Amino acid sequence: MTTATTRRPATDAVLTGAVDEARAAAVAIASRPEHVGEHLGVDLDEERLATHRFASADPAYRGWMWAVTVARVPRGRSVTVSEAVLLPGDEALLSQEWVPWSERLAPGDLGVGDLLPSDPDDDRLEPGYQQTGAAGRSSQGDADTDTDVDAFDDDADRVALWELGLGRVRVLSHIGRDDAVDRWYAGDHGPAAPIAESAPAQCSTCGFVVALGGSLRRVFGVCANAMSPSDGRVVSYDHGCGAHSEVAELPPPVEVAPPVPEDPDLDLVDLRAPTD
Repeated sequence: MTTATTRRPATDAVLTGAVDEARAAAVAIASRPEHVGEHLGVDLDEERLATHRFASADPAYRGWMWAVTVARVPRGRSVTVSEAVLLPGDEALLSQEWVPWSERLAPGDLGVGDLLPSDPDDDRLEPGYQQTGAAGRSSQGDADTDTDVDAFDDDADRVALWELGLGRVRVLSHIGRDDAVDRWYAGDHGPAAPIAESAPAQCSTCGFVVALGGSLRRVFGVCANAMSPSDGRVVSYDHGCGAHSEVAELPPPVEVAPPVPEDPDLDLVDLRAPTD
């Protein structure tokens, strides 16, 4: 069995001594000659190939360095500049890693006239005919099959109502529905919101709540009270606010005691009383 070894390049006096040639190449591409700072060293990349490093004195590129790669031909006594670039060092200030726009978007970013192309592989959606087939199989009631009830709930389009080309191309998948349930329930209109914890009653007993359709109606409704901060929002039935439909009356006002003067020798004068 043979073991491969990495052969270090031999010392090359011609390449390592080409500091002036490398500096001239860095100055040629720098915006100003004074932006090329001190020589930081040279690295032998491989045989007859080396890279000289110079500090960047440009105030806009603190911590960067100029890297100039030089080479020579066999038995040659002169060098040729192969490449000159500005590279970041360990303390260089770098921009954030680029992220595709589809991953940068957050809820609330979409504005008037903006378009958000749909992802064909979005696991929150599935073809409508899959839901249709599930509904059809559920209606057959196969007693010998252990059927998951949630897989064939009211969210599926019924076969009798489906016509190819007239129904929705894609519908909400179970993954998409679970994501929505988790997001809504843990959000500002779920049971853990501060306003819900101090509410006089829950949304489940409020007359302003309109139940959702499908399986989501078991947990969520839509608030239809214009005076509620949740108006037009999906709320969980164990959410609540002070605009509950069954709040009979406001609590009695708190009585405030008259002020007590700090100096007992002072007399209180009613400024509203008529004077002689």
